[in-house]
Amino acid sequence: MARRVETVQDLAELVREDPELAREIQSRPAETIADLAAPLEYDLWIYRIVVGALSLVAVVAIVGAIVVAVGTSDTQVPDAVVALGSAAVGALAGLLAPQAGRA
Repeated sequence: MARRVETVQDLAELVREDPELAREIQSRPAETIADLAAPLEYDLWIYRIVVGALSLVAVVAIVGAIVVAVGTSDTQVPDAVVALGSAAVGALAGLLAPQAGRA
């Protein structure tokens, strides 16, 4: 099923325009609506892009911190670099950790 909705208004409009969808919702409401509302369950490219971008930010922050620490006489790494790296690693841990209630 390629159709995806993000709001209840979108769902109502889709049902008004598509009588086949209306019949499908009447016969299996929970499954049909779940299929329409869960793009991240099936679209792995979004997940891969986010993980890749966060990994890139983490690696750039680590390399930047090393360059700043080695390349200058001031060994203090800017707080912004540390914050970006920490946020990226934390977000990656949240995305890659198993979710409770899901296998």
